[in-house]
Amino acid sequence: MQNNNRKRLETIVSRTKIYLAIIFILLVILSIQNTYFIIPSIIVYAVIMGYTYYANRKRKSEISETLQDLTLTVDSAAKTSLINSPFPLIIFETDGNIIWRSSKYISEFANVDMNSYINDLSIDIKEEILQRQKDEREVNNKNIEKEIEIENRNYKILGRYVNIKNKDKDKKKSKEYMIILYFIDDTENIKLQKEYKDSKSCVGLIMVDNYEETIRSLDSAEQPIIMAKIDKEMYDWANKTNGVLIKSDRDRYVYLFEQRYLDDVKEDKFSILDKIKEIDTKEKVQFTLSIAISNEGQTDREKYESANIAMDVVLGRGGDQAVIRENEIYKFFGGRAEEVEKRTKVKARVVAHALENLIKESKKVMIMGHTNPDMDSIGSCLGIYRLSKSLGTNAYIVISDEAESIRTFKEEMDKDPEYEDIIINKEVALENVDEDTLLVITDTHKTTYVDSPELLEKVPKIVIIDHHRRSADYIENATLMFQEVYASSAAELVTELLQYAEVKVDLKTIEAESLYAGIMMDTKNFTFKTGVRTFEAAAYLRRCGIDIIRVKKWFQSDLSSFNTIADIVKQAEIVNDTIAISMYNEKTKDTSLICAKAADELLTISDITASFVLGDLGDKICISGRSIGDINVQVILEKLGGGGHITLAGAQVEGMTIEETKQELINRINEYFSELEN
Repeated sequence: MQNNNRKRLETIVSRTKIYLAIIFILLVILSIQNTYFIIPSIIVYAVIMGYTYYANRKRKSEISETLQDLTLTVDSAAKTSLINSPFPLIIFETDGNIIWRSSKYISEFANVDMNSYINDLSIDIKEEILQRQKDEREVNNKNIEKEIEIENRNYKILGRYVNIKNKDKDKKKSKEYMIILYFIDDTENIKLQKEYKDSKSCVGLIMVDNYEETIRSLDSAEQPIIMAKIDKEMYDWANKTNGVLIKSDRDRYVYLFEQRYLDDVKEDKFSILDKIKEIDTKEKVQFTLSIAISNEGQTDREKYESANIAMDVVLGRGGDQAVIRENEIYKFFGGRAEEVEKRTKVKARVVAHALENLIKESKKVMIMGHTNPDMDSIGSCLGIYRLSKSLGTNAYIVISDEAESIRTFKEEMDKDPEYEDIIINKEVALENVDEDTLLVITDTHKTTYVDSPELLEKVPKIVIIDHHRRSADYIENATLMFQEVYASSAAELVTELLQYAEVKVDLKTIEAESLYAGIMMDTKNFTFKTGVRTFEAAAYLRRCGIDIIRVKKWFQSDLSSFNTIADIVKQAEIVNDTIAISMYNEKTKDTSLICAKAADELLTISDITASFVLGDLGDKICISGRSIGDINVQVILEKLGGGGHITLAGAQVEGMTIEETKQELINRINEYFSELEN
C-alpha cells in the first residue's frame, strides 16, 4: 500500500511539471508577439511556481502523515497476527538460535522435545540454502515447504527465510538466515487421503489353467466334488480380504476388493496357488490357477481391462502364477512349476490359417529374430520364409549380427544362391518397409531383444511366434500372437504351423535341418522340456530328409573353445549346495556362446541342479542359466532383467562389473530360496 501511495505522489508531481512547461511555453509565445507582456508574464509565472511549490509541500506532508498512520496500523496488525497465530509458529536462525515461539507453538508442543526436530530442520534448511546458492549463485526462492511427523501427527511446514547478517569465521564470510516457520497439522487431511485411496477398488481375474483338458481326465462322479473344493478354497481366500468373488464361467472368476487389503495379498504371496495344487484327486491330476490383479484406472471398467492385459501376461508365462499390475509395474508370484503341455492342436490350426491370410494380404514379409541369433531363431525364420514363398509373397530375413553360434550354419547356407538376397540388415529393412509389409518375429516377444526395435514402430502388422514366458516389456501391438510356453522351441511351433498350413510347403533340406537344429539345441538333444508334440515335430522334419550328422556338426566346438569351456567348469564355485557359478573374463566375439556351452557342461556334473556362467561383453555382463528342473532359473534371472524358461534362461546386466554382477546374482539366488521357504 505504501508503494501504491508513493507511485500516486510521483504521478502528481510528474503531471505538475508538464503543466508548468505548457504554461511557460504559452507565456513565451505571448511575450514574443507583444513585448508589453514580458514583465507581466514573468510575474504570473513566478506566482504560479510559488503556489505549485506550496501546494506540493502541503500534499506531500498529508500523504506522509497518512502513510505513517497506515504503517503503524499494518505493523500492529502483523504483530498481533504473529502473536495470536492459529498455527504453531517459530522464528529461529540457521545456527540453531531460537528467537521467538508463539503461544500456540508452546501449548501444542508442551510435552514434546522439539529441540531435536528444530536442529534437524535447521541443518536441512541450511543445506538446502547452500545447494540453491551453488546451483543458482543466489537464493531466488526463499520459500520453505516441508513435511514432518511429530509424535504420530503429520505436519506441513511452511515458511520463509531472510538474510540477517554475516559472521566472520576463519576469515571466511558465511551468511546467516532468520527462518519463520508455520506448523500446519495435516494429520486429518492425510488420513482422509489414505482412507480415500484405501477405499478404491482392485479388480482381479482368476482362471483355472487347462480346465477343459484337466476336468476331462477326472471321473465324471468326481468332477463336481473337485470343482466344489476349488470353489470353497477360492471363496475362503477371498473372504480374508472382505472381497467379492464372482464365478463368471466354469473356469473363471472375477475378484473385487478394497485397496487397503492389497498389501495383505502381497504378504500372503497368493497361498491359494498352493492350496489349489494340493487338492487330491483319484487320478492324481493337479489343478493350477492363473491370477491377475490391477488397481490401475479411474473406473472399475478400466481396472478390469488392465487386469485382462495382466492375465494375458500370466498365461503367456505358462500359468500357475499370479501378477499384480500397479503403477505400470508387474510383480509376479509363483510360477515355479513346469509348464503343462497342451495336447489339443486346435490353436495351432487356427493360427496357421490366420497367418496364411496375413501373408496373402501383404506385398512383402520381414522376418526377424532376436539379437545375437541362435539356431532356434534362424531356423524358425527360415521356416516362415518358406511358408511365405509357398504363398507367393516375397520374404526377407533381418539379421544384423554375425553371431558366432550360427557361423558354421551360415557358411552352409551361403552355398545356396537363393539365400544371397534374402538375408538383409536392419538398415535395408527400414528403407523397404511400407504399409503393406508384414513383420513376423520369432523366438522372442520382448521389445528390447528384437534385432531391430525400430521396425516395430514402422510396420503396422506384427506376428509373434515364441515359446518363452511372457515378460513385462512384451510387444503390445501384435496383430497375431502364437506364444506357447509349453513348447520346447520356436522351431517346434513353426514346424506345427507348416504342417497345418492349407498350402503345401516343400521345405528345402537345409531349412528342415535348421528347424531340427533349433529344437535339438533348446532341448539339449531332446533331454529337456520335450513333450509328445516335440517329437511329432521332429518326426515331421525327419521325413523331410534331414542329415542328423550334418546338424550335429553345426554344434561342434573347436579344441581351443573346448579347453576354454573346461577352464570355466574347473573354476566353478558352488553356492547353496547344488548351484554352480563360474565366470569368463575374456572379451571375445563368441563370449555368449562359450558361456552357454559352459553352463550346459556344468549340468553334466553330479549333484549340480543349476548352473550360471557370467561373461564380460565389454559394455554389459551376460549370464547364462541352466537347470535340470528342480530350480527355476527363469525366476532368478528375471530379477536381473532377463527371462527364459525354468530350465534355460539368460540375462544381460549393465552398469556393474562382473564381480558385482556375480554378487548380485548370489543375492537373487538367496532371495529365491527365501521366498520358497516362506
